[in-house]
Amino acid sequence: GQIVILLLIQTGGLGFMTFVSSIFLIFRRSMGLYERRALLISSGDEAKMAGIGSLLKRIFLGTAIFEGFGAAFLSIPFCRDFGSAGAYYAVFHSISAFCNAGFDVLGNNSLSSYAADPVVTLTICALILLGGLGFLVWSDVLDCRHRIKKYQLNTKVVLLVSAILVVFSTILYLGFEWNFSQKDMPLDEKLLRSLFNACTVRTAGFYTTPFDNLSDSSYLLTIILMCIGGNAGSTAGGIKVGTAAVIIMGMAGVFRGSRDINIGKKRLDGALVPQALAIFAAFLIAVIFAALVICAAESNNAALAELSKIDGFSLIDRVMFECFSAMGTVGLTISATPHFGLISKIMLMILMYAGRVGVLTLALALGEKKTAGEVRKPIDKVMIG
Repeated sequence: GQIVILLLIQTGGLGFMTFVSSIFLIFRRSMGLYERRALLISSGDEAKMAGIGSLLKRIFLGTAIFEGFGAAFLSIPFCRDFGSAGAYYAVFHSISAFCNAGFDVLGNNSLSSYAADPVVTLTICALILLGGLGFLVWSDVLDCRHRIKKYQLNTKVVLLVSAILVVFSTILYLGFEWNFSQKDMPLDEKLLRSLFNACTVRTAGFYTTPFDNLSDSSYLLTIILMCIGGNAGSTAGGIKVGTAAVIIMGMAGVFRGSRDINIGKKRLDGALVPQALAIFAAFLIAVIFAALVICAAESNNAALAELSKIDGFSLIDRVMFECFSAMGTVGLTISATPHFGLISKIMLMILMYAGRVGVLTLALALGEKKTAGEVRKPIDKVMIG
């Protein structure tokens, strides 16, 4: 059963279109224009319509290298603790971390027993971040290497925003939990736990500190990070780093009264802002609607009421956390999911599906329609702000 789960994790991490495209190449069949475009969208690059074989080789080779190195590092502590079975555990957790799946085979406490182990913590964090960057970013960095000025704008934005998110969220978790869940811990363990939280909540699902032990401030920070997620064309979920960056830059441009959104020496396509806002709005609407349904379905759940007496989380606290976690394909929980009824679990499954496929992809698939010609209607105004 674990082998089947591992294969599903790897397939989901690489992406369905990557898997389908590899089948085309194995059987020496040429891909049509639609299949090529779908693969490039799933990998994050719709601009290049040639070199599909080269792109697939990079994806598979890069995945094998990252997961191989991750398994090698993880085998050191795992083989020490579990003997020969540690090699399998190392491979499983390396693939799970790189694919941002968050599945583990260590029991109910995930990686809590390795919270102070720098090898496990830093390796898992590195795999999560590398998987969350996406295939297009790897390819651009490989082509340009240390020549940062030659990086594509997308690569620069993703690397910068990802670094900011990791650094600042680590500092915030450290400050929020200093005298709370991390009280009386040595400084190095506090740093490792804070860094791990900053990386895993974006979409990975592992934990070294149970999230029902965190402070209210960390709870809110976790929801924000789960909403953002990783990069487009990666193994991560959420609205994506690029979407968040476009929204913030667009908001700054509006406040400055600027018609254009400039990043360095480049100007963003004006159509990106409404697309980014639509993704964010759809994400929130889906989460809020699901939360309403689950709150109504679980209003008389005695097990959740007992849990609230223990850790202080109300029903809405738990439901919002579970819904953001599902939509962001994170997989974290504050002990609520096992106690949910059938309706609530179905809602969470729908959110997970929508989050993995992508809000924009799902919306285009369901709502796209061809028209002979678009008629532009007269302009009018609606008061906002």
